[in-house]
Amino acid sequence: MTSTPTLITAYLALFAAVGFAAIFVALVLGSFLRAKNRTAEKLEIYECGEPPIGSGFAQFDLRFYVVALLFLIFDVEVALFFPWATVFGKATQLSDPRLAAEPARSAAVEQKLLELGAPRSALIGSADPAAQSRQTAEIAGWLGAAAIIDIGVFFAVLMVGFAYVWRRGDLDWVRAVRAPPIDRPPAPPQ
Repeated sequence: MTSTPTLITAYLALFAAVGFAAIFVALVLGSFLRAKNRTAEKLEIYECGEPPIGSGFAQFDLRFYVVALLFLIFDVEVALFFPWATVFGKATQLSDPRLAAEPARSAAVEQKLLELGAPRSALIGSADPAAQSRQTAEIAGWLGAAAIIDIGVFFAVLMVGFAYVWRRGDLDWVRAVRAPPIDRPPAPPQ
């Protein structure tokens, strides 16, 4: 069965309709099945098992938000390492010396070059197998070097931001505060 744009759109519409229907059915069922007796205890604000103190609009310490944002930043950083690792891995595979021993460029090598975005002129190559192997190794070397430089710049920018936040003291959870000296009366003579 071939996939046409109309068929793909129909499947996406069906998927969206089933998703919305499932959410709607769950909400309607929940409104019918849940208990409706409201008491003062049930309407009370619940905050992590602690009794609420003061207004719900109290100011929170910003350090909670800073730590959460730093976590998100470094979590996204890890996700952005995957495309880089894919390109670097394929470039490393292409620069394998055993690949140069093959008499002619294989279909797998050309497929990897296409995935990495090599120019069409590199795919046509020459009739000489040794020249093709050199050309493949040269492309792989450039891609590997570009990938290393790219991730180095990316990681350096993140580390500069991390050093800035650290130096500014946003990561110090408990700030050291010098207590004022205690004024004690002189001891009576004995």
